[in-house]
Amino acid sequence: MKRLGRKGEIQSHQSTDNAEKFITPRKIDSFESHEKFTADKEQRYQQLETVHLSKGQRLSRLKELSKMYALFAVIQATYKESQSLIGLAKMRYDKEHKDSLSKSPELKERMQSLLQNGKKMTPKQWTAEIQSLQSEYDSVSKEQTKTATELEHAEVISYNKKNLERELQNESRQHNRQQNKTKRKEEEI
Repeated sequence: MKRLGRKGEIQSHQSTDNAEKFITPRKIDSFESHEKFTADKEQRYQQLETVHLSKGQRLSRLKELSKMYALFAVIQATYKESQSLIGLAKMRYDKEHKDSLSKSPELKERMQSLLQNGKKMTPKQWTAEIQSLQSEYDSVSKEQTKTATELEHAEVISYNKKNLERELQNESRQHNRQQNKTKRKEEEI
C-alpha cells in the first residue's frame, strides 16, 4: 500500500524521533510485531474503506431522494390545490400554475422510480437518517485517515529496514572484495 508521495511527508516520517514516537505507544518491539501491526492495520483500513463507501453511497442516495422530494412536494401541493378547486377558480388557478401542473406527472414518475419497489415517501426519516449517517461517515473518515497515517509510518519503517539491509549487504560485498584483492596481492608477492 503506497500512500506516501510528498517529499516532506517522507522526510517527516523518516526521522528517528518520529519513528520512536510511532513504535513506542504501539508496543512494536520487533520487526515481527511491526509486520503484524501493519497487516492488522491494512485489514482495518480495508474494512473502513468498505464501510466508508457503503455509507457514502447510502448518504448520497438519501440526499438525492430528499432533494427530489423537495421539488416534488412543491409541485404536489400545487396539484392538490388545483384538484380542490372547481369551476372558474380552478381554471384561473390552473392557468396561473400551468408550468408546475405540467411537471407534476413527470416528477411523480421520477420520484417513484427513485423510491424503488413501491416504497413510501418518508422525508422526515430520510432527514434523520442523513444526519445520523453523516455523523457516522465523518467518524469513519477520521478513523480511516488515522489508519492511513499509521500505515504511512509503518511503510517508512519497512522501507528503512530494507534499505539498511541492502546497505549492509553492499558493505559486506565490498569487504569481501577487499579481502579477496588483498589475498590475491599476497599470493602474487
